[in-house]
Amino acid sequence: MALVASSVAGELPPPAPPAIVAQVDAGRFAEAEQAIARALAQPGLDDEQRDALQYERERMRRIRLDFRLTEADVLAQLRKQIPDLKPEEFAAWDQANRIERLTIDGEKRYFSRSVSNLFRLYPDVAARRAPPVKPFSEGPFERLHPHHREALEQARATGANSIAPRRLRVTQSLVVKPDAVPAGETVRAWIPYPQAIAGQQEHIRFIGSTPEKSRIAPEGTPQRTVYMEQTARAGQPTRFSISYELTIHARHFDLDPEKVVATAATPELAPHLGERGPHIAFTDDIKRFSAQVVGDEKNPYRIARKLFDAVDRIPWGGAREYSTISNISDYALHSDHADCGQQTLLLMTLLRYNGIPARWQSGWTYSDEEVGYDNMHDWGWMYLAPYGWVPMDVTTGALQSDDAGLRDFYFGGLDAYRISFNNDFSQPLVPAKQHFRSETVDSQRGEAEWRGGNLYFDQWDYQFEWTMLPIAGSDQ
Repeated sequence: MALVASSVAGELPPPAPPAIVAQVDAGRFAEAEQAIARALAQPGLDDEQRDALQYERERMRRIRLDFRLTEADVLAQLRKQIPDLKPEEFAAWDQANRIERLTIDGEKRYFSRSVSNLFRLYPDVAARRAPPVKPFSEGPFERLHPHHREALEQARATGANSIAPRRLRVTQSLVVKPDAVPAGETVRAWIPYPQAIAGQQEHIRFIGSTPEKSRIAPEGTPQRTVYMEQTARAGQPTRFSISYELTIHARHFDLDPEKVVATAATPELAPHLGERGPHIAFTDDIKRFSAQVVGDEKNPYRIARKLFDAVDRIPWGGAREYSTISNISDYALHSDHADCGQQTLLLMTLLRYNGIPARWQSGWTYSDEEVGYDNMHDWGWMYLAPYGWVPMDVTTGALQSDDAGLRDFYFGGLDAYRISFNNDFSQPLVPAKQHFRSETVDSQRGEAEWRGGNLYFDQWDYQFEWTMLPIAGSDQ
């Protein structure tokens, strides 16, 4: 089996004509399809223009998968938990846009997670559920946890910003469903792999992969993965997996607002200051929101703190696939909910607009005490002189504590229960894909394709398994 590189063309879609993007966003799919067909028929299109148009077709297909519920489907789901649901109640919630939907070519279609989001976001609706009521799930570190105190106490005692390490062994798998690819064809797969980050993720040891032959992307690859190939067999799943060990440290930076000064736009920081379309754009709405939040404040620390708190107030909710959203920060600003990546991109946009460098980080979270808990997660880093780059996790946000260090743990700190695969968003994989990615922003579940096209999330499954290892005696 030859692990060959592929062309970057088509992996990350280029920008399409704004009018077509707007038609797709508005659910006017028939109009968009006609416009795409006319554009593709024009002579002289280059590969980038053709890719952009073809991706809008793919985006419509993916949106239909996300918005697959009819009104009857939503009513049926609601009545399982609210048996005496009144038609006027549903109509009121629907009219108030509490149930996420999109009108596609005149037909109301509802987001696949709209019902669970409705219960999570609106206490008055949640109160209508008949018992027994299952509590909403959340990660163990989204509330005050002994690990936060452990990390803070070590940082205060030693003055170090890399503390409270954990070591673990991980196996992550990607399994393509039987007959998703014709028998005899080569399936290509990418599974995320940890970044080597001094003081945060160290002593990474690759254990092995299935299939055995694999290619680890070099250190410094912004979205790092392990690449593998296998031949599809009729009626059988095609399995890929990797195993590795690493040591992860919690981080804590003791920030004094009075010492923070404005940051100069050096060549090293300039890429983290400007706009980066489509998801970091200084729109009029971003400018207005920033003005409302920041006011006359000039201190970069206090500006960042105000913006962090404002974005933290956006409730968490189950998210659409990122690849279906034309501008994620704008979506987060105007929606009644946002998930971790959406909140992070919004905060990054606001910070950059205010002259504070900001960058992305993402990967996977886990726990050594809650059996079976793990989750994808996104967060970021901001540059505050004279401290340099410091972490921020606006989705976890402020913790409930009278101790300012604990309350603000995630404004300048991170727990040790997260693996970073990515130090940037929307970056090509190594080797690059030949076809559009399933996830065009992040890289956490993995990617798969064959010569006939990309394999989307409905064509394969993924799994993340971990075992905690003792720190004593290990390389830490």
